[in-house]
Amino acid sequence: MCGLFGSLGNALKFPEFKDVFSQLRHRGPDDTEIVQPNGEVTLAFHRLAIMDTTHAGDQPFKDPERAVWLICNGEIYNHLEFYEKYKDTYPFHSHSDCEPLLPLYRQYGIGEMARRLDAEFALVIWDGEQNKLLAARDPIGIRPLFYGFSRIDGKIMFASELKVLAPLCGEVRTFPPGYYYDGAGNFVCYHRASEVAKFHADSQELVLKNIREKLIEGVRKRLVADVPVGYLLSGGLDSSLVCGIAAHVLKKPLVTFSVGLNKNPIDLPYAKKVADFIRSTHHEVTFTEEDTLAAVRDVIWHLETWDITTIRASIGMYLVCKYIHEKTKIKVVLTGEVSDEIFGYKYTDFAPDGAEFQKEAVKRIDELFMYDVLRADRCISAHSLEARVPFADLDFVRYCMAIPPELKMNTTGMGKYILRKAFDGMDILPDEILWREKAAFSDAVGHSMVDTLKAFAEQKYTDADLQRAKSQFPHGTPFTKESLWYREVFEEFYPGRAELIKDFWMPNRTWEGCNVSDPSARVLSNYGKSGV
Repeated sequence: MCGLFGSLGNALKFPEFKDVFSQLRHRGPDDTEIVQPNGEVTLAFHRLAIMDTTHAGDQPFKDPERAVWLICNGEIYNHLEFYEKYKDTYPFHSHSDCEPLLPLYRQYGIGEMARRLDAEFALVIWDGEQNKLLAARDPIGIRPLFYGFSRIDGKIMFASELKVLAPLCGEVRTFPPGYYYDGAGNFVCYHRASEVAKFHADSQELVLKNIREKLIEGVRKRLVADVPVGYLLSGGLDSSLVCGIAAHVLKKPLVTFSVGLNKNPIDLPYAKKVADFIRSTHHEVTFTEEDTLAAVRDVIWHLETWDITTIRASIGMYLVCKYIHEKTKIKVVLTGEVSDEIFGYKYTDFAPDGAEFQKEAVKRIDELFMYDVLRADRCISAHSLEARVPFADLDFVRYCMAIPPELKMNTTGMGKYILRKAFDGMDILPDEILWREKAAFSDAVGHSMVDTLKAFAEQKYTDADLQRAKSQFPHGTPFTKESLWYREVFEEFYPGRAELIKDFWMPNRTWEGCNVSDPSARVLSNYGKSGV
């Protein structure tokens, strides 16, 4: 989980540039480099050393035979294939998973290079031979990337987080997932992960087999690192499956972490049952209501969002990652995001038909980079850790999005039935976890966390304050006092940048049963026994 910056112009003309770029230091504390290949183009990189932790793996990488430079925040899971392909024609000087992108770019150019990657990445390439600055981002948007235009000369700039570009640029936008920038002003879509040309005609038995095998492979490829690996274990289905599969593949104990309030946490006992079952070295991290309130400002600074759901769900994750950073030597964590978007939330139980279920899944996959994926990236990178997300494996996502939605809808009374059924009988999780009702993460750390946030906002703001917000914030207008609190903190850090977030994450209010005033699944009529 590194931090990058690339600009077509000379960023050092900004006297504040080094201080601004240092705000990404949490993403990569192991090495910092700032280079200017032609005296004007600026490439800067904070490295978190994961693969080849020697200085040979420091970035930028340069093609030794051409004036081409690369910076990449990513994990390239098929990098060994490229090492083998180019070992006789390209003089590698590291064992980094990112260096093979240079000969790949040399042969194919940026578009085909991006299409051939099995990876989570955001990258910038300076091609001095074509005098072009190019960029690309993975199709899910696991790795963050923004672009803007210099206040000095209007030239394009790229960076991992908004906080770097905001002081340097007028307009700033999110770099769209699954796109590349061709260096000539064009953003080109090379892959849309949510797009389905044709649904599978596979039997249900084959669907279950493919779900199982593809998710196992998605976990397996994410276990490789030159540093210690840990696992976030909430006790819910998704993170428990990731941990159960990893234990099944590795045949050795994992190091797992769960988080909850120091009173009435819902998920901690379930996480402990999983940890005992897979015999992991387990850490329970607890926090107080005072810790909740104290974390809000830091969480919003890191998240760069005002969305209620994202902020609520980030507090527990932020605090557990803080513990991992301070108390262990772990640098990579696997987590369970992206399952809900594919297989359904509690509210998608109300989808009127398969077409509507699929339409909602497409919307959620397309917007992941603004919500759950953003949360995972920022909470984890805030503490100099790298996130790996097996449910976002491209092969897995492509296959599962093309499963007929009728097979994914809740027709059994148990959400995510086909995901659960795919692993039934494998003995990788206790049955009571595999078939457990879902609890929303922001509630599962303890209902009183959300109650504490709401109560604080009620004391802080009047009804008149909330009424004024309608004219003060025309985009993403706060509709509760809690949302007004978050928005004011966001505007303090990132004034005028609110439109980078499309809207509040909310259930589909057009569906019967989903017209609610709070994003928590707790307010839905079908919220099950896991939430009590």
